[in-house]
Amino acid sequence: MSDDSPSEARTFARDALETVAIVVAVGAVLFAVSGVWPPMVAVESGSMQPTLERGDLVVVTAEGRYGGPAADEYGVVTADASEGYGRLGGPGDVVVYDAPSRDGSPIIHRAVFRVEDGENWYDRADDSYVDGADSCAELLNCPAPHAGYVTRGDDNDYYDQARGIASPVRPDWVRAKGQFHVPYLGELRLELQKLL
Repeated sequence: MSDDSPSEARTFARDALETVAIVVAVGAVLFAVSGVWPPMVAVESGSMQPTLERGDLVVVTAEGRYGGPAADEYGVVTADASEGYGRLGGPGDVVVYDAPSRDGSPIIHRAVFRVEDGENWYDRADDSYVDGADSCAELLNCPAPHAGYVTRGDDNDYYDQARGIASPVRPDWVRAKGQFHVPYLGELRLELQKLL
């Protein structure tokens, strides 16, 4: 064994601790700015193409932060109320939500409009996204079983609520809002998830 071993071990330990300290500091800053943990999510499907591709990393914030001028009381701007405000390539906010009726990862889709409890929202909906329904009676979540957001992936031909992916998204189901994305950076997380 050489005389340098204790010095090399100390150098390695110091470098490792510095790396951990930097990672913790970056995480703390991201949390302080975003108000949500984790402050980034990986896109798992192509439902938001072309804006978000599978494997993109989306930086998110708490729903009440960085709202546009037309934000509702929960800090979300819907596409129909956007008045020129938009995030991630389209009008209004893109929200990350957990639907209690669905297992799996949270969904990241655009908030299109807000509905009230019992509302017949068919007349407000774009006919292109009601999955062939001709009236409220033919939609799974119409009238609205509770107040919330009607959502849609930018690349989907239907509202989430028309296909039963989720009922109107209650504000307390919203975990975060997407602010911007970094292409392909989430691919590593998706690959690690496959292994685990």
